[in-house]
Amino acid sequence: MKVTKLVSTCDIKDCPTIYATDRGTLLVQGETPTDHGLRIPAHENLVEIPIELIQKAIRDNLI
Repeated sequence: MKVTKLVSTCDIKDCPTIYATDRGTLLVQGETPTDHGLRIPAHENLVEIPIELIQKAIRDNLI
């Protein structure tokens, strides 16, 4: 899989980030919340990212 960084909240690698793949999908890097109370299938995960990250990606016409 080829991964391209689209947008991040900072310039270091440990920040919420959105990546595009050559599969036509997005990868999202963020915190793993534990206090959500949801039942998530074992093959899936939740990540928490700032709303500003999505707004920036849309404003910059990245997604």
